[in-house]
Amino acid sequence: MYEEEVVLCGASSYTKSFYLNEEFDGLPQAVKDELKILCVLHTEDVGGVLTLVFDQDGNLSFRTECEEGDLLYDEIGAVLKIKQYQREKAELMESLETYFKIVFLGEE
Repeated sequence: MYEEEVVLCGASSYTKSFYLNEEFDGLPQAVKDELKILCVLHTEDVGGVLTLVFDQDGNLSFRTECEEGDLLYDEIGAVLKIKQYQREKAELMESLETYFKIVFLGEE
């Protein structure tokens, strides 16, 4: 069992980059593409950094943050977009949680 959180993916408006944890290379390409689009569009819209993280129980959460003094970061917009993703992408998020629990935590 994992003792710490595991980062699935993330994007940064500062470095204009997307990161997918190499441990998740086994995900279907369509899922990886959807995660990339979600993360990159989020950071382009509101700025800052978005990270999708699994906790030790396999629950997936969205984390958003910005650099200190970033006046262009839209904190309210970031929270609203995350709530929108949780509604619209609920099936994807549940599937990712199930994948993590089976592949990484060894649950059946």
